[in-house]
Amino acid sequence: MADTTADTRRPAPPARTYLRLTWTWSRAMAQYPLSLLLLGLAQSLSVTIELTAVLVVFGHARTLAGFTPTEALLVYGLAGTAFGTADLLIGQVERLGAHIRSGAFDTMLIRPVSPLVQLAADEFSPRRLGKVLPALACLTYALATAGIDWTPARALTLPLLIASGAAICCATWLLGACLQFFIAEAREAANSITYGGKALTEYPLAVFGADTARWATFALPLAFVSWQPALYLLDRPDPTGLPDQLRHAAPAAALLLSALAALAWRTGLRHYRSTGS
Repeated sequence: MADTTADTRRPAPPARTYLRLTWTWSRAMAQYPLSLLLLGLAQSLSVTIELTAVLVVFGHARTLAGFTPTEALLVYGLAGTAFGTADLLIGQVERLGAHIRSGAFDTMLIRPVSPLVQLAADEFSPRRLGKVLPALACLTYALATAGIDWTPARALTLPLLIASGAAICCATWLLGACLQFFIAEAREAANSITYGGKALTEYPLAVFGADTARWATFALPLAFVSWQPALYLLDRPDPTGLPDQLRHAAPAAALLLSALAALAWRTGLRHYRSTGS
């Protein structure tokens, strides 16, 4: 008789697989609690230094591009929370080039799990929470002290704006990583997009001028990470002259950039021809 007991179970959903992999890595890291604590504190220190730079700039100028120090903290908190979350969730994709050169990416391709899930979860470490928590604390303080008129619409929209900003950052990280399918040594170029974009979004875009604001709105939509959400929460007109309707476009920008990142990933996979070793 034919065997009818074959395992017909479907592969676990990507989200569940990602959680299992990150939990496994987190348990491994937790075996060295002192090291994990020190690494997390080092991450927090880097965020604190960036925050101090913002405070020094706005502390001397009092107002810059019409923004007070507290309002600048709102911009910084939105940017830091979004980029810190993206770094925590998907930051490891920037190591794609190293995995390609070592042949480890070929191993990922033959496993019954999405290679993107494996890449994003690879060597996941809770120490990256050291970037998220200080930025989130800064954002919480700014939301409470920046004089925001908390209408029901703003209160309900805030989580969507934060999630959209994190999605834009994740998509930006993935787009930068996909360059390494075609140029193995493109990690530094990718970092200029991700970490350079982070530095750009930590300040009100009006500080950099109208041309930079337009580039960050229509080319790589980093303006929707912190700038446009801050204008919406503060109920400010855009000093760079862009339409006020853009402040409501963060979710659409996140969906569009995520779709572009997914297309870039699939294109990179189709063109990938192994390491040749």
